[in-house]
This record gives sequence, structure tokens and C-alpha cells, in this order.
Amino acid sequence: MELLNIHSKTRCFDGWLYNCSHPSSVCNSEMRFAVFLPPQAETQPVPALYWLSGLSCTEENFMAKAGAQRLASALGIALIAADTSPRNTGIAGEDDDWDLGSSAGFYVNATQPGWCEHYQMYDYVTQELPALIEAQFAIDPARKSISGHSMGGHGALIAALKNPHAYRSVSAFAPICVPSLCPWGEKAFTAYLGDDRDSWMAYDATSLVTAHQLENPIFIDQGNDDKFLDVQLNPLAFKAACETSGQALTLRFHDGYDHSYFFIATFMEDHLRFHADYLFEQV
Repeated sequence: MELLNIHSKTRCFDGWLYNCSHPSSVCNSEMRFAVFLPPQAETQPVPALYWLSGLSCTEENFMAKAGAQRLASALGIALIAADTSPRNTGIAGEDDDWDLGSSAGFYVNATQPGWCEHYQMYDYVTQELPALIEAQFAIDPARKSISGHSMGGHGALIAALKNPHAYRSVSAFAPICVPSLCPWGEKAFTAYLGDDRDSWMAYDATSLVTAHQLENPIFIDQGNDDKFLDVQLNPLAFKAACETSGQALTLRFHDGYDHSYFFIATFMEDHLRFHADYLFEQV
């Protein structure tokens, strides 16, 4: 059984919040993650919602700020939050910019020298981390969903679209919908994947949805006062691609809301109940 380091275990809404790390063979580094287990996990395996966070975040942001544990406890859903990148790898420049390297893994498998030795975040969040979670905690491997915010919303969308049978449902808050055509994505993809833009399409949700449709609807919430909306996020391009491909999508815009966790906490209940409908559906 793979080594698991539990750094803390905290009682929370009759469940337990774990902060953990483990030596990742995929990322060739120590990786951190957080798990909230609802009380139902004491007697039976429970479904899980995986959360991918955004730029500059760690595995702690969602657990501390999203306000998800109370309802997750009542519903009987585990919450798993991954870190956003490998750390302390020694790669030149990994800590120079907030939007590249540490805290900015972009959930891709890097192919470029230096980065490729550690930044295999797509394989980490879709394969290695779920396998570890399912081996170490009372999690039902047949019932998992995925969500995320900003860079993590991008990660959730591509993970679901590239693995249509792995997740029961997918949602996102203010996702980066066309990373191949926005400054954040162009910077990260050039560094991690190289200059061949055709290779970027494997990690671009708006490109992927033209060929990969999901059985269940995609659910996205976006704040109209988000300062990154027009330049970095571009949800309307994703909506248009969904309409062309026939992918069912619920895209909601909210006046007055920005890019912060205050926005996420406001609508987290809607997302948890959305996922619960599919996680507890008999298939």
C-alpha cells in the first residue's frame, strides 16, 4: 500500500477533515491533498467530489473557504481537494511567477524539458490521486464527480471530457474555457507543452467538447463582475461549442459577483446538490 502521511485530522460537521501528503510517482515529488469524509463513511463507502483549485491556491483553499462541508456531511459526499502543482522540485523558474510553476500546474502533462520530470498533473488528478484515495479511504470508486474554479475549472472540464465514463458529473466556477487563446493559458501551455499549438488542443475544453460529449449536462457558474471574464475565461465560446456539438450545458451569469471564494461559497450548495443528483443515481 502506498505511503500516506496524515498531517492533521480535524472533526468537522460530524465528519473528519484530513490534510495529507504522499510521495507521488507520477509527479516525482511529495504531493499534498485534503479529504473531508462525511460521517456516513464510518459505515460504508461514500461517493466523492474531486475539487481542483485555481492559480495561487493550495489544497487548503477550498476546505477553508468554500463552506462545503456542512451540506456534504448531510448528503454523505466526500470532498477531495488536490494541490495545484508539484512543489520544491528545483526546476529553474518554478517560483518566479504566480501564474507559472508552483501553484500553476494547469492540470496538463508537461512535455518540455525540466517541467516534464514533475508536472504531470493531468495523470495525477485523473489517475494516481483517485487510486490512492480509493485505497486509503472509504470511497466508492464507481461514484465520483469533479468540479473546480478558474484554472481548476479548466482542469475539471478537460478531465471529464477526456474521461466521459470516469465521472458522474462535472461543474465549474469561472473556468478558463479556452486556455489556448488566453494569456494565462498561452503562457502555461508554451512552457509546459511547447510551441506546437496543435498539441494544446488536448487540454482545451472548448476544442475537446466538439468531439467529446458527456451524457449528463455540464454546470457552470460565472460572475459578471469577474475582472478576468473577458480576457481570460471566455465562457461564451465554450457555450457556442456546446451548442454546436449538442453538449447539454447550464451556464449561469450572476450580477455583482467576482472571481473570489465569496462567489464560490454563495453558490456551492447548488453545485453540491447538482452532483448529488448523479452521484446517488442508480445506474
